[in-house]
Amino acid sequence: MLNFKERLSFIKAFVFDVDGVFTDGNLLLLSNGQEARVMNIRDGYATHYAAKQGYPIAIISGGDDEAVKQRFQKLGITNIYIPSNDKCKDFLDFVHKYNLNPDTVLYMGDDMPDYEVIQLAGIRTCPADADSEIKNLAHYISSFNGGKGCVRDVIEQTLRAQGKWPVK
Repeated sequence: MLNFKERLSFIKAFVFDVDGVFTDGNLLLLSNGQEARVMNIRDGYATHYAAKQGYPIAIISGGDDEAVKQRFQKLGITNIYIPSNDKCKDFLDFVHKYNLNPDTVLYMGDDMPDYEVIQLAGIRTCPADADSEIKNLAHYISSFNGGKGCVRDVIEQTLRAQGKWPVK
């Protein structure tokens, strides 16, 4: 059986949750009733770079925030399943849209809404501060917390394994 690093060479696509992955899971409530999230710029760079390299990327989140959708659109992501009422269905829709084998998809999630869908992916990853149930399913636990570089971590490792990261 291949180890995590060896399996990265087979990855063709990425799927990510948002809250607790691209964000630290905290929600900032503004005085006007709006909600705000903070995202890591390096996570954004890696996501944008992977998209430019031709990797299909999907965002699947139960949340419904127009600012989050706009952020991912600016990064070149077109497969945005927000709000997702059925993450497994949306994952399979993405896989079929690109004619992918689920074994070639890396998924990163952090909490119980990801429990079923993460099991569909060939490589299951999570941030360092993910729920213990998700960690138990993960092939790889990033050393970075959600919103603190975990997305960059898995994308960079994948692209390096495939010789596609800009610095060798």
